[in-house]
Formats: sequence, structure tokens, C-alpha cells
Amino acid sequence: MKPSLALPLLAIAMLALAACGGSKPRPSKSGGYSPGRSSSGGTYRPSADGGSRRGSDDDVSRPQSSRYRDNADSVPDGPPPDISKLVEPVPKVEPRALYGNKSPYSVLGQSYTVLSNANGYVERGIASFYGNKFHGYKTSSLEEYDMYQFSAAHKTLPLPSYARVTNLENGKSVVVRINDRGPFHDNRLIDLSYAAAVKIGVYPKGTGLVEVRAITPGEPLQDLPPPPPAPVATGAPRPGIYLQVGAFADSANAERVAQQLRSANFAPVQVVDAQINGRSVRRVRVGPLTDVDSADQVTAKIEDMGLPRPQVAVD
Repeated sequence: MKPSLALPLLAIAMLALAACGGSKPRPSKSGGYSPGRSSSGGTYRPSADGGSRRGSDDDVSRPQSSRYRDNADSVPDGPPPDISKLVEPVPKVEPRALYGNKSPYSVLGQSYTVLSNANGYVERGIASFYGNKFHGYKTSSLEEYDMYQFSAAHKTLPLPSYARVTNLENGKSVVVRINDRGPFHDNRLIDLSYAAAVKIGVYPKGTGLVEVRAITPGEPLQDLPPPPPAPVATGAPRPGIYLQVGAFADSANAERVAQQLRSANFAPVQVVDAQINGRSVRRVRVGPLTDVDSADQVTAKIEDMGLPRPQVAVD
């Protein structure tokens, strides 16, 4: 159904601004939870209605802070769905969505540039997921979010696009259709639907270390590079989380920042040679860190020192 037939023109305009990352982003599409904590920092509680309700109260003319019926995100009561009955999306050529592809766009003081296409995109990072609070409400592309479909939110991939997401800790993979923007939480790469999170084991933990590899429609899935195997099955080291504090052409600047971090008792601190667009640089990294919570805490402490916001790398 065309958005113009589903919503008043004024409402569409207001939602488009929010969906494209304007000044009123969804407040808690921010990523993950640990037991007792939601992606928005509140209590992550089971849903009283099993997640069956849809977004019939989705008044897009209201401020984002009051747009959703629930204040905190939640998951359905009872056991997770039988994932074996859910069908993964088949990548197909689709027109670029009219909404959610504005580039560049800004959210919470950060600017993002949407990729012109998804070809060749592959990145590792931290996945989170979102659930019942957003179920049935409009995504950034003006589609309804269905937490029982294999979908995802990403900050820079075109809407829609397709990707294979692999949990690097257990080797499980799922193909998702990316139709939303987010997560706008420090250190998060992708926000999975509840169903996708269940399939690859990000639920119920709340976060996971993943590889996101874009799929070109028409490309046979068997032609993709094989997903990374599970460390337990191969005896390989588990993936680690690193925080890159900067990449410096000047070695003295790199060492100066590294020494600041060491003096503040961050350990281990590494200075690693790398090539970026043909230039030799020295990356300053903290890690490996033991888990996502540790990465979040260290990130906040580094920013409090007045240093740049670290970027997450998963190796």
C-alpha cells in the first residue's frame, strides 16, 4: 500500500523527517539489553499481551517521545516463536524506498551518509534487537515493523536491502531485509527483529557479536563466502571487542593518545599499523574487552577524558 494512501500528507511529512533521522528519532531504538535493562535504559519486561497488538494507535503527528503506547521495550510472554516455521526473505530487486534514504542525515548530533548501494558491504560489530514496543508501528521506510519477520535496522545501508547476519559466537546465520534506520546507540552496528535475534541466538542475551554481509539480489546465496564458523566447533579463539580511539598519520600523535589511555589504566592498549585509502596510519585500540557491557563502560570513560568517541571493531 502506498504511504500517501495510508496517511494524511502532513503526517507523512512529519514521519519522514523523523524516519530520516531528524531531531525526533525513536527514543529507544538504541540497542540491546542485559537482564533487567532495556535498550532505552528502563526495565525490560515481558509483554502483557503477548505482542499481538498492532500499531493502530500510531499517530505520527505526535512527538516521538509519546508516539508509542509502551514506555519500555518488551518481548512476548512465554517461549520464543518456532523459528523453523518462519521463512527467510528472498533477496529481490526493489526500488529505493521513498522514505528513510535521505543522505546525509543527523541523529543525536551524529551525521550519517547512506550508501549508494549495498554491493560489497561487509562489517563486524555488535548486534542488538527490538521488539514489542515497536511492533506494528511504522519503520523509517514507512513499512510496518513486524517483530515476527526477519528484518533489521541499519544506519547506512539503503532501504530496502538484504544482508546475511552471522552470530560470530555460535556460527548461526539469518538473511534479513533491512527496512529501518538505527540503532543510534554507541557501539551498535545493527538492530535485528525479535525473530531474527531468536534465530541466531542474540535473544535472550540481548546483544551479540556479528558479521553483516550485504547480499546482491539475484546472487545465489551459495556463491556468498561461507559464514564464519562457530569458535567452539573449530577450536578457534572467540572474537574479541576492540575500541579504536583514533587513526593517526603521525606516529607521535598515536603514541601520545596511547599513553593517555595507559595512564588512565586502560589495558591493553595497542598501536597497530594499517592502510586506509592507500595511506599508512597507526590505529590506537583498547582491547580485547570481555563483553558488550564492558565496551559500553569503557567507551563512556574514554569520552569523559575528552578523547574522540571510539569505534567498535570485532576481530
